[in-house]
Amino acid sequence: MAQTSAELANTPSSIVDREAAVDVKTLSNGSREAGTSAWTPASWTTKPIKQDVIYNDREALSKALAKLERLPPIVTPTEICKLKRSLRDVALGKAFLLQGGDCAELFDYCESNMIESKIKLLLQMSLVLIYGAHKPVVRIARMAGQFAKPRSSPTEQHDGKTIPAFRGDNINGYDPVDRTPDPSRLVSAYFHSATTLNYIRASLGSGIADLHSPLDWELGHVKDEKIKIKYERIVDSIAESLRFMQTVGADSAASSLETVDLYTSHEGLLLEYEQSLTRRCKAPIHDILAHSEADADGKQWYNTSAHFLWIGDRTRQLDGAHVEYFRGIANPIGIKVGPSMTTAELISLLDIVNPNKEIGKVTLITRYGEDRIASLLAGHIRAVQKSGHMVIWQCDPMHGNTRATNQGIKTRHFSSILSEVNSALRIHKEEGSFLGGVHLELTGEAVTECVGGSEGLKDEDLNTNYTSYCDPRLNEKQALELAFLVAGFYRSG
Repeated sequence: MAQTSAELANTPSSIVDREAAVDVKTLSNGSREAGTSAWTPASWTTKPIKQDVIYNDREALSKALAKLERLPPIVTPTEICKLKRSLRDVALGKAFLLQGGDCAELFDYCESNMIESKIKLLLQMSLVLIYGAHKPVVRIARMAGQFAKPRSSPTEQHDGKTIPAFRGDNINGYDPVDRTPDPSRLVSAYFHSATTLNYIRASLGSGIADLHSPLDWELGHVKDEKIKIKYERIVDSIAESLRFMQTVGADSAASSLETVDLYTSHEGLLLEYEQSLTRRCKAPIHDILAHSEADADGKQWYNTSAHFLWIGDRTRQLDGAHVEYFRGIANPIGIKVGPSMTTAELISLLDIVNPNKEIGKVTLITRYGEDRIASLLAGHIRAVQKSGHMVIWQCDPMHGNTRATNQGIKTRHFSSILSEVNSALRIHKEEGSFLGGVHLELTGEAVTECVGGSEGLKDEDLNTNYTSYCDPRLNEKQALELAFLVAGFYRSG
């Protein structure tokens, strides 16, 4: 339920006393006095908020947030700034952005096999895209923090009773008896995120992405022989190139071929959690030299819960809490752009969150649907071009193409997903722009949640292995097939 911060402050079961939140948080972070118009990690609490969570146990919430404030960062400013440099290249057309992962992570997904399967899938897809686009690929996972999900309604019906909707593992449980928001889940979310990222780093450091032995990536889960053969041909081509480099002695920089960068991301929905992990840190020297956002002491505010965060389509109000929070962090950020976004609102949003027009600071994640993209994207592209902002245009072909089967099961058709990507590629080309990346909900598991693709899944197949607690995801075969098709677009000119 959407409530203003003033309304929340007067609610007995409010998530936190809003005035106290401003005073305490501002003082604990050593930032400017509360009540000024300057940005602080807590200034969002003075704004109206959508998709907020109301906790009954305010004392438990205060203890959880205090615990989070004491815990070390999950990611570092050096990593964040390295991603910013890579995203600048994407905005300039020198690289391509691949972002993907679960619709909503569960704590149970913090398990080695599931983490590895997503890493391998993203690496395989990026290899295909490099082959097709002849550009480096920047990889961002919807992992290590993508727990919370916005909902169209705060409640739902179950056995004739109205109960709170499932909002994500960091808020409440999927079991109907666990629907009361629990502050201890915030701390659990931190540790599951940190553990997931730790295993990602360890896997990459142990050679899971070593291009000298790409066949070690294990293709057994790719059942479709045609897709498997295409991938193996790409691997053979890269292996041949590597052997040539070794033969002529050009392999001195081989360490760069043994691992890759994989960054983490999530929707910045639960602002109390994000605020608690927002830290004032020394900016890396190359970032200070490249940009002027750092204060005189060389420090900036970083959200250290993830490398990249985005504002959802339901929380992008110009005067809202989420936009207020996002305007103050140094991280690269995304903004979901749906059919209801006007051109004037889009430019106002960009001016608020990126007043200095830093190249690649903002990724615009368009999510129109295959039937509406043709009437909306071109106008948004022209408005941004006229504004002088240099953004990354990223296509999310998932959220605008969700439908329900006759049995009420949510699904997406592979052909609709591919259609929106193809339309985005074509329209950008026609407008003198370019598509900088794709944003996909996917999993490395053999789920049956989206229909279509070379596997030919139909509505009646969905119950075979439908495991998502939220929105349907591409399985590993469908995701890899989509990468091949996008790569084919680039190779065909």
